[in-house]
Amino acid sequence: MDQKENLTIRINNGSGKTAVMNRISILLLLIISLIQFGAAREKFENVIVVDQEGKGQFTTITDALTVLPDMSYQRVIIYIHSGVYEEKIRLVQNYVTLRGENRDSTIIRYHQKRTDWEANKDYIGPAAVNIFADDIILENLTVENTQPEIESHAFAVYGKGTRTIIRNCNLLSRGGDTVALWDYQNGMYYHADCLFRGAVDLVCPRGWCFIRDSQFYEVKTSAAIWHDGHYDPDQKLVIINSTFEGVSDFQLGRHHYDAQFFLINCTFSENLADQPIYLKTYEDASRNNPYLWSERKYFYNCHKKGQPYDWYRDNIEAAIVKIKPDEITPVWTFTGRWDPESTVPVIVTDYSIDDQMIELTFSESVTVGGTPVIINEKGLKFTIVPQRFTDNCRLSFHSGKKISKQDLQGKMILTGGKISASKAHVAERRLGQKFQIIND
Repeated sequence: MDQKENLTIRINNGSGKTAVMNRISILLLLIISLIQFGAAREKFENVIVVDQEGKGQFTTITDALTVLPDMSYQRVIIYIHSGVYEEKIRLVQNYVTLRGENRDSTIIRYHQKRTDWEANKDYIGPAAVNIFADDIILENLTVENTQPEIESHAFAVYGKGTRTIIRNCNLLSRGGDTVALWDYQNGMYYHADCLFRGAVDLVCPRGWCFIRDSQFYEVKTSAAIWHDGHYDPDQKLVIINSTFEGVSDFQLGRHHYDAQFFLINCTFSENLADQPIYLKTYEDASRNNPYLWSERKYFYNCHKKGQPYDWYRDNIEAAIVKIKPDEITPVWTFTGRWDPESTVPVIVTDYSIDDQMIELTFSESVTVGGTPVIINEKGLKFTIVPQRFTDNCRLSFHSGKKISKQDLQGKMILTGGKISASKAHVAERRLGQKFQIIND
């Protein structure tokens, strides 16, 4: 019997006085709830806290995800306190950040063999964390697929969204395809300061991928990295300032499709096998994929402990697109379509006035935090209007007087909250505290 049923019985069976008091209590609770709901609408909160001991809004990540709207227009941060979360996660709303309290003690883990999932598919997906949305960020946590077999494919992270960031994370498996992000047409992925552990093809992106300052550990004598770039000749896997370790005679990489590899300033363990990155083919020719763009494996300033091999010598000058090593950046990797390391602030690009209201248009989709108030040079205030964000490049503000163009000239000050870019970036890109609406 739940609390609501108990309350109903007391109202129906109690004395008149008790029934009246209970009705009053219900009314008060309703009023308080409405007040709290109104306050929540007035102040835009985009952080949800998950804590296993009940010190947040939710005790599981799965429950936190259920409260997100069907269509997300603003970034939501799910802050996860330290603990081991035995959950399988499915992300379907755009602009979600999973941020751990501690990289090593905030752990999402699940036992899932790919073959088991394919034999008995559920809605969630084949990995511990399954990404079916754009602009997802995982940071400062561990994701582990705990199935113990080395031979089996066992995703820690699987996805088909684009602009995925994974940074300062441990991505662990003993099976293959530890991190498998597979939007082969538009997929763009950025990883930094991560530990990747797994068996064959432990990092295997389809599309464009940039990885920096990370560690790879191969638990099997198979290839550590893999790439599919068949859809667009510009697609590439770029790895910079990273180390490769593993069992004796582990291989560096392979591919089944057209692929393009750039390894810059990387260090290889003495356990690395004398096996260049290679195209995997089969005796059954029907299993082989078209190979249109030939060999595209480029190295610069890579070193191996122990005996060196000739095949990773500097050859970047042979790249089809001429590029210098220090020009190989995320924005170059993604052909200018995304710069996850950008720190350029959000700006106001247009405005419209409607009596006491102004609508501001921003350079990109934005997220609101707190209750932003804009103050002009004469002290006139414009307070943000609660809205459903059906167009997340525009925000409306209200003033207590009819607004003129002169009210919007000069420097503006933003206070009481923040307005930041929704798209996935390493650093938060905000509208400046001092900015201009009219630039003429």
